[in-house]
Amino acid sequence: MISKRLGSKLFAATLAFGALGLTLPFAAQADDFVVATTAIVEHPALDAVRDGVRDELKAQGFEEGKNLTFLYKSAQGNPATAAQIAREYIGKGPNVIVPIATPSAQAVVAATKDIPVVFSAVTDPVAAKLVSGPGASGTNVTGVSDLSPIDKHIALIKELTPNAKTIGVPYNPGEANSVVLLDLVKKHGAAQGFEVIASPATKTGEVLTATQHLIGKADVIYVATDNTIISAFEAVVKVGIDHQIPVYAGDTDSVKRGAMAALGFDYYDVGRQTGKVVAEILNGKKAGDIPFQGVSKTNLFVNPAMAEKMGVTLSADVIARATEVVK
Repeated sequence: MISKRLGSKLFAATLAFGALGLTLPFAAQADDFVVATTAIVEHPALDAVRDGVRDELKAQGFEEGKNLTFLYKSAQGNPATAAQIAREYIGKGPNVIVPIATPSAQAVVAATKDIPVVFSAVTDPVAAKLVSGPGASGTNVTGVSDLSPIDKHIALIKELTPNAKTIGVPYNPGEANSVVLLDLVKKHGAAQGFEVIASPATKTGEVLTATQHLIGKADVIYVATDNTIISAFEAVVKVGIDHQIPVYAGDTDSVKRGAMAALGFDYYDVGRQTGKVVAEILNGKKAGDIPFQGVSKTNLFVNPAMAEKMGVTLSADVIARATEVVK
């Protein structure tokens, strides 16, 4: 049974298209629940989270066109736009806001202490100051963390490229999640005998140059779940192919875009998990009573053709145990 705890409400939202100054109206029916989602940027992993949330809500009885208005807006990689979207959503009073990725989550949580917030695809919600620690927050915030199993990623690099000694990591120092992940790569890399070389890129236009700085220094390149770098992932792949540097990723969607291998989550499943939490809140549960969750299941994706272009031949054993072999 779907609770009408929050009662009937009119929701007429007019959202600004950032710097373009354009507007896009959204109108909800009087008895609709309203779930407002936003992501820091559009790329396959974050898009999959959004789609998973929407599909899970439908499975839970909250369906667009019947009793749900589902809103979505991307900040196009701009933290200032993320803050603007947060303010616009909060001004309209949706039932739940779902910010996807750390910068959007930080913007939303900083802007409201009342509207339930269910973050998704946030690497470290404690370090990002979304919650104070594990367990139920007691506030209006909960969600799903996608903290990568970095130790397993490093072990995969060691297995597939055993002669590698240095790992190059292009990253955005302005993303809290990226800094956390880089620290973990350094920690686990050192434990497994690797030197880690970081190369900063603060926006997508700098990704190619940041990756080029690793030429001659890094034996392999590792791209964590860094939204800025992933948004320009093809630039990283180009460097990998042109200079025979194997490229690994922290998310499996990037294997389809050219990484040779990744051990990661299915971000659609992350979205479905997030959608279950949102449904609990729409049915009357308080966000502060629901502890934030992690994702435990990992999948191995490999791309043998790209591996060959980067100078690596994947063994039959590795290909056989992969969850998906990208052709």
